[in-house]
Amino acid sequence: MRSLKGALAAALMVLSAAPAFAAEAEGKIQSVDRDNLTITLENGKSYKLPGEFDMDAIQEGMQVLLAYDKIGDQNLITDMELPQ
Repeated sequence: MRSLKGALAAALMVLSAAPAFAAEAEGKIQSVDRDNLTITLENGKSYKLPGEFDMDAIQEGMQVLLAYDKIGDQNLITDMELPQ
């Protein structure tokens, strides 16, 4: 039991050192960087796509709704709603 408590304490310290802030964003895709797996919306903010994302599903000019976590200086997309 002691090692489990130690592991949990260590995990909490790591998580608290780099807090993630969940947020949402909406807008049109201004550019898609397929090499770096990022998109930039018309407001100029960039968002990192997950590695398993189908890049063929998005294109410039699409209206999207994003859920993302802010970790450090990166906006990591956790969910994306695309037009029907």
